[in-house]
Amino acid sequence: MTAFTDDPRVRKGLETQLAERRRRIAAGEKPLGWKMGFGAPAALTLMKIPMPLIGYLMAGAQLPSGATVNVKDYTKPVAEPEVAVRLGGAVLPGFTPARAKACVNAVKPAIEIADLNIPPAPDAVEAILAGDIFQRHVVLGEAARAGGSIDGLTASIVRRGAEAGRTADIEALTGKIPELLVHLADTLAAFGEKLSAGDLVICGSVFPPPMIETDETEFAYSLAPIGDISVRFTR
Repeated sequence: MTAFTDDPRVRKGLETQLAERRRRIAAGEKPLGWKMGFGAPAALTLMKIPMPLIGYLMAGAQLPSGATVNVKDYTKPVAEPEVAVRLGGAVLPGFTPARAKACVNAVKPAIEIADLNIPPAPDAVEAILAGDIFQRHVVLGEAARAGGSIDGLTASIVRRGAEAGRTADIEALTGKIPELLVHLADTLAAFGEKLSAGDLVICGSVFPPPMIETDETEFAYSLAPIGDISVRFTR
């Protein structure tokens, strides 16, 4: 047990969340991997948590770059530009960050489409976890960098046809990716789950989560020099 998994808000929320994941898999859905959320320093302080929240991804939520998402019924649609890692080996509880990094066989850009339907607050942690941290879709392209290095990567986003953000410090708001993988593996183990070879992990928004306004029809994200992805919106 850790300070994170011993938190009753976290325990109750993850018990509900992971039970729903197991139900969906038993019903025939295919898992894709896992996600991290609320990892930025300000978010950790706001939610009164020591480490990011975790959620799951299902294969049916995956969309190709350029796909269109109807957000008409969303409360607050969000498009989060993230770093995704694909695991070539299982990350086991107790691994060091260096050993976890060695399990990554690819790095690629991802856009998570989320619906912020519960206002973030400390007393909302259980409900947010139970609802899989607002997860709706994940947009992925074909381009990837082999291995686990993020050295030299620059992230940028385009909104309304103009660059709206750029950073070369892609872990500033997420935490160090190898440490996130260790946290994820240790947390899953506490609930009878595991971080397996083949899993995709999206590591949290590289920029403050962009809320998609009613006039926006497209959002683009570049993780240079790996590649660019985009998503369109209708209502």
